[in-house]
Amino acid sequence: MANNPQGPEGNYDPAGSTQMFRAFVDDEGGRQQQRAAAPSSSGGPRIGVIVGVIVAIAVVAGVAWLALS
Repeated sequence: MANNPQGPEGNYDPAGSTQMFRAFVDDEGGRQQQRAAAPSSSGGPRIGVIVGVIVAIAVVAGVAWLALS
């Protein structure tokens, strides 16, 4: 924790929460950059979505065919 009760702007922060928040944001920013650098699988979830859409269209077409026949 910082012992300086004055922030960079000169506003008094008795709990030091501004400094703690800035440290949290800086830490989370570093984690997000590490996640972004990790290689991801190309097309895994996309194939599932395409198959799901095709199945949904087939189900709707089947229900419409049964309703109209």
